[in-house]
Amino acid sequence: MKELGLIFRALLRNKVGALLISLQIALTLTIMVNAIFMMQERNSQMARPSGLDEGNLFYLNNTVFATDYNQQVALEEDLALLRQTEGVVDAIQINAIPMSGGGWSMGLQTEAGEGKDTTGVAVYMVDDHAINTLGLELIAGENFATTDIQWRDASQSTWPAKTIISKAMAENLFPDDWQSALGKTVYISETQAIQITGIVKTLQAPWNGWNGVERSMLVPFKMESKDSRFMIRTEPGRRDKLMPIIEKALADSNKGRIIRRVTTIDEVRERSYRGHNAVNKILSTVIAILTLITGFGIVGLAMFSINRRTKQIGTRRALGATKGHIMSYFMIENLMISTFGVALGAAGAIGLNIWLVNTLSMSPITSDIVIFGIIALYIVGQLAVLYPASKAANIPPATATRSA
Repeated sequence: MKELGLIFRALLRNKVGALLISLQIALTLTIMVNAIFMMQERNSQMARPSGLDEGNLFYLNNTVFATDYNQQVALEEDLALLRQTEGVVDAIQINAIPMSGGGWSMGLQTEAGEGKDTTGVAVYMVDDHAINTLGLELIAGENFATTDIQWRDASQSTWPAKTIISKAMAENLFPDDWQSALGKTVYISETQAIQITGIVKTLQAPWNGWNGVERSMLVPFKMESKDSRFMIRTEPGRRDKLMPIIEKALADSNKGRIIRRVTTIDEVRERSYRGHNAVNKILSTVIAILTLITGFGIVGLAMFSINRRTKQIGTRRALGATKGHIMSYFMIENLMISTFGVALGAAGAIGLNIWLVNTLSMSPITSDIVIFGIIALYIVGQLAVLYPASKAANIPPATATRSA
């Protein structure tokens, strides 16, 4: 206890340097904790399941330029070609790609009429092969029948009588009992009735930054469009080999269109979260730089303190202080500086997080991240002071007898 008092009084004589290091530790902790939290948030978003059999899926664009092109006949022929290809599990035409950033959304209501509560939902226009093609898990109800599928032209505003929705959408529409959604009638475009005939476990929307990213619906449409997409699911391990084969087969089967943008769902995911990965790398770099600056600052302060007190250290050695005593003195001194810094930093981290929660609608920070940051900076401080402390411990007792 007496030793602590001596160290504290010594710090007061050099309080400016100690305070600056404490503030540096506080700033580092404040930024480190919130940066780690933001990285964890992004990592959890990137890890969200899409509901798709991603490793065995790819899609391609079918762009028609011929004027005498019968779209309905050609689509049926294309789907038959795809589904009959060896190694292909199933295939569909689809209007949007999950996680791609572009798609179609509508609003569903549990009551008809204007002014009623509406829940936004991503819309996928597909046929009765969609669940098998995408690899979705149907947890309630039934798939579309072939007779449910309707043709849709670009100007059409009416909707089919049935829909299959994701569990997240069911939970939003019927929060008290999501399973009760099955068989219920909801309303699209405010007044058009549509019955929920199936529920899938997970199906992500095209927009990863949307707060309703898992709210999706399938509607039984085949589209008469000059620019459409085919989604193809292959047997495990055969996707990459089949992609160029299927592209060539489609291109050769009809010269009135162009097949382009053959893309795997793995590539879609990587592109979708490229921004998240970039931000995480930037935040990691910021944390590393701040930690290094803090460590060098601690080394600098300790070396400055040792240089000022060389004769005093030599006197202590002459009076019987061991190298261990000298090292522990500077280690404890750094521990006291770090304690003040992490106390300020913890308060700053929580304060900054409160601001982020209110401004950016982020989640509140968790205590384990704050504790991790505190422990990390204590360790950095002790490692940083280790070299200066060992240098001080090696000051010979004879130094005390030298003139200033």
